[in-house]
Amino acid sequence: MNPINPIIFRLGPFEVAWYGVLIMTGVGLGAYFSSRLAKKRGLNPDHVWSALIVAVVMAILGARLYHVLSTPAGCPPNATFPCGWPYYKHHFLEAFAFWKTGGFRGLGIYGAIVGGALGVVGYALWNKLNPLVWLDLAVPGLAFGQFVGRWGNFINQELYGPPTGSEWYGIRMNPNLPHQQLPEGTDYTTRFHPTFLYESLWSLGVFLILYNVHARLPHKLRDGDIFLLYIILYPLGRFFVEFFRPDAWTMGGLATAQWIAIACVAGGLIILVLRHIFWDREKAGNEHTSPEELVAE
Repeated sequence: MNPINPIIFRLGPFEVAWYGVLIMTGVGLGAYFSSRLAKKRGLNPDHVWSALIVAVVMAILGARLYHVLSTPAGCPPNATFPCGWPYYKHHFLEAFAFWKTGGFRGLGIYGAIVGGALGVVGYALWNKLNPLVWLDLAVPGLAFGQFVGRWGNFINQELYGPPTGSEWYGIRMNPNLPHQQLPEGTDYTTRFHPTFLYESLWSLGVFLILYNVHARLPHKLRDGDIFLLYIILYPLGRFFVEFFRPDAWTMGGLATAQWIAIACVAGGLIILVLRHIFWDREKAGNEHTSPEELVAE
């Protein structure tokens, strides 16, 4: 049971929430690990921190757009509360107010991934850097940020799964703090699947794999391989987590996030295999960096 109030403090009409603090903490720590990887490769880690600003802004825009266009379960056609497209199509200006309910709320992770990736690519092209190199450096940090950020869902008491049916395993809702509406037939003694924990631990595993592969096997990698591994690994875990999400936006019998996961895993695997089948390492040589990317002596 969560004992922590989701709002840290209020200042007039503004609120500072644990959810937003945890997301930004995850972003900062993730960028730190990415900068370490850059330094290990002899690249200028300052680019990580400079690109971070662009990537975060684009990630928020992408995440918000995904949420606004979604229609999750429990969002009626004539919704009177901010749940998805049925509401925002009649309240357009509120689509931009991701902070309205305290911290970073109403955001979709797949939208954040696409937006953040576009931000990194845009920054790299503007500075005449190799976009694939910097996407490879970004995704281990992204996975670590997701590991940290998911704990905001625990504090908000949201995105929990169905009842576990167990007397000892699962999380209970704290009735004295804000929480997602209890499903019909449950009460405050019911224990629910901690979906935030499943995804958080999976993201930690993805981070450990990507970071170590990047650091230990650079001679066996092509630029963009680590990014493709992320596109395969994170959605793979998310596919199974979605089975525990009763509030999911569904299409054709599966959650929309599961269709996205299937496309990512299949597409990522095909591209990863094909680009290595046709890779001539001897001809490729040292194709990884440009002078602008190297650490200044």
